[in-house]
This record gives sequence, structure tokens and C-alpha cells, in this order.
Amino acid sequence: MTKYICQCCGEEKEDWPAIAYSAPYPYFQLTEEELENSELTSDLCIIKYSDETCYFVRAVLVQEVNNNCQDLEYGIWVSLSEKSFNEYVENYDNDDFEGGYFGWLSNYLPDYDFQETIPTDVFVNNKVGRPFVYPHESFEHLFVNDFYSGISKEEAERRIDIVLNRN
Repeated sequence: MTKYICQCCGEEKEDWPAIAYSAPYPYFQLTEEELENSELTSDLCIIKYSDETCYFVRAVLVQEVNNNCQDLEYGIWVSLSEKSFNEYVENYDNDDFEGGYFGWLSNYLPDYDFQETIPTDVFVNNKVGRPFVYPHESFEHLFVNDFYSGISKEEAERRIDIVLNRN
């Protein structure tokens, strides 16, 4: 971890690693045949099932940490419609491109029960890097509540420890 003096509080801090996922959750559930018909890069994923094709992009979700200078970042995947995915890909190298899409959260985050996926807004500004994701505030789910209310520093560090100890 990188140490630095925080401009917010003046204390020495260490950067928290992002909780990152190498692929959307459905990719890890594929059969060998489905894997052969699917594509995965560091930023894009296309899964071709026998009856449908699913499109995913890598994005960033930033979780506010209450009473702390640092926030917790997630490197997540969201599914997009074919039309949105194609527009995103067509503008991938266009630094001036900005856009917004509807998407579905496509990873399971530590400490949350996911009986159904969470609807999101995906905002693209190629000048700043990967798209940013915001869950729909009206969707009733503990993660959505925590996203908009914030979590404690201890909770953020516990989640990081869970992920680091899995690897």
C-alpha cells in the first residue's frame, strides 16, 4: 500500500486497495463450451449463450466511508443492453465522449445477500477513465441503503480484509 499525507486531515494514510472483480459473476458460471463462445478483456465482456447474448462493461463504484477521508472503491461489472454496449465500444477511444446508460450490477459484493440484481445508472466520461456506477436509490436493498448512507471505516477495512484473505 502507498503511504501519503492526507490533504483532508493532515495524517499519514495508506491507500486502500479497490475491491475488484476480474469478470462479471455470470462469466464464472459458464460451461467450457460457453467460455469458448464468450469474450473477456480487462474492460469488456460478451457472453454468448445458446438463446441470448449478454454484454458487460467494467466500471467503478465508490462507497462513501463515514467520518473518514478515504472512500472504498469497487472495480465492478455492469450489464448493458446491446445498443448501449455498442455505443460505449464505438466511443471507447474517444476522449470527449460522455454518456449515461441503464445497467444491472453484475457482481456479488461482500456481506450482502443478492436474491436479485440491482438496477444502476452508468455514467461515462472518457476523460476520467472507467464509467462510474450509482445504484437506483429507490431500489430496496441493504447495499443501496449503505451506498447512500455510507459505511464505517471499520466496515470498509473488514471488507477489504475479506477480499484480500480470499486471494
